[in-house]
Amino acid sequence: MKFLLTRAKGSTKALAARLGVSRRTVERYRAGKLTTPQKRLQAALVEETESEWQPQVRAQARAHASTSRGMMVEVTAYFGFTCTGSSDDGRERQITTDISPTYVKQILELQEAGATDEDLHPIVAEAITESYFTEWGTRADGLRADFTSVSSISFRF
Repeated sequence: MKFLLTRAKGSTKALAARLGVSRRTVERYRAGKLTTPQKRLQAALVEETESEWQPQVRAQARAHASTSRGMMVEVTAYFGFTCTGSSDDGRERQITTDISPTYVKQILELQEAGATDEDLHPIVAEAITESYFTEWGTRADGLRADFTSVSSISFRF
């Protein structure tokens, strides 16, 4: 929190206004004359820090996931299959699996463009098919999994 007070962008007056304190209070914290904020100021500092830093942290995680790491997807839905010789009937499943950076990039771009969850279903189904059902192309060649009746879908970096 001290970091916010010492490195905040903009003027001391603007920071004081955002935190709901006087300009002199901010100046005292920056000078090190005050070190322990009152509860109200501490809560305002936490809120301000989160609003300023979380978008940056989120953007870094998204960039890393779409270029090198991938991300985890958790889906509860009805999965149906199309494949010659498939013996696995479609049914509701809860699947948690990693998806490749290629699909992460597509999903994030669609989300940023305003895509709905329903718009994401085909690409997520393709990503899950690759990672979970065909194990990155090592089995079930030609399998295609579609999902419908999606109960939940979440992404984690």
